[in-house]
Amino acid sequence: MPSPTGHSLLSPSGAHRWLVCTMAPRFEEQFPPSGDTKYTAEGTLAHSVCELYARQAFDGKMTKRQFNAALKKLQADESYTPEMLDTAQAYVNYLTEKANGYTDKPNVFFEQRVDLSDWIPEGFGSCDCIMIGDDTLHITDYKHGVGVPVDAKGNPQMRLYALGALKMFRAIYGDVIQKVSMGICQPRLYDTPKEDCMTVQELLDWGEMVKVKARMAFDGTGEFCPGEHCKFCRGKYQCPARAEHNTALEDFVGCVTPDKAGGVTDAQARMVLGLPRMLTNDEIGDLLRRGENLVSWYNDLKDYAQKALLNGEAIAGWKLVEGKSNRVIDDVDKLIEAMQKAGYDRAVLYKTEPLTLTAYEKLVGKAKFVEQFGDMISKPRGKPTLADEDDPRDPWSSAADDFKGVTANA
Repeated sequence: MPSPTGHSLLSPSGAHRWLVCTMAPRFEEQFPPSGDTKYTAEGTLAHSVCELYARQAFDGKMTKRQFNAALKKLQADESYTPEMLDTAQAYVNYLTEKANGYTDKPNVFFEQRVDLSDWIPEGFGSCDCIMIGDDTLHITDYKHGVGVPVDAKGNPQMRLYALGALKMFRAIYGDVIQKVSMGICQPRLYDTPKEDCMTVQELLDWGEMVKVKARMAFDGTGEFCPGEHCKFCRGKYQCPARAEHNTALEDFVGCVTPDKAGGVTDAQARMVLGLPRMLTNDEIGDLLRRGENLVSWYNDLKDYAQKALLNGEAIAGWKLVEGKSNRVIDDVDKLIEAMQKAGYDRAVLYKTEPLTLTAYEKLVGKAKFVEQFGDMISKPRGKPTLADEDDPRDPWSSAADDFKGVTANA
């Protein structure tokens, strides 16, 4: 088993990628790691705050003084924000709710390292929280980010954690564990954590499929499979399979959508008349998905080219130029002082406007803000927008607008 600080080629967090594109892990090895960002640093700290709150709530071994000292140390980190206290409390509230759902008090384990080598060569992972009671093993994973919504349904990272936890505790609990539930707590995006549940046998059957894919990915065999998952790949800029996949869209150049068909919708008639081919709705659905990846791929190419040029490399046909910039005031206080001396009243030199709702929540604390001022906040219905069919939001319905303001008779 690798050391706690070791690097796993096939990480559970990247399973959504290497289970589909088995060539990706070895291909990525050619490129340097992207390194930590302010977002990863913030996420790591938020996890530590969540763990502290959870241990205080469940372990019962930490005094108030010890808790405050540990929290103060975390708050001294430059990545700390007051919002982390709210998200940590949301995490604890969810764990408490799950614990209360067991007949008897469950056994709870935090930041538990699990061995995944039965399914992934040299594989390991760390579970934020493992809860065991009755006939159910429950895994909870905390997500601090807001850029990528994470669902628990069919989530390979969560299933791998569950396999590792099952391996660790089945020696103790045996066949008592019959079900595995998984929850993702992402409080900055969702008020209600996302969950999934399956039987132990279903999980083990899934694990057998993983063994095959993981071996291929570890050995660097199989095939490239470009898709949305490419955005997390270190080799995304220079992957020839991704380039081939996206340039294949050229086959549809010149085709028109039905609303641009000019009334002639029969395919054979359009061919006889020399009119461009009309896309079908099925083709449009496929192109929307592929086109989304095309935009992402093109932006990745631009990003790579700019970095290469900044490093002194040549990109045929392209160069760096100075972009547009806006004027800035070198010293605002000095300017205002000078304008006052010139006769301008101080009142006209300042503009007062309210903060954003998010800023107010951060100032007060989200939970406290909702408690004290929540009745003053409303959320209007959003406009219809195109989304993938797997998007967790309910399908748009105009009926909600048609009956807006209508109340039932008493």
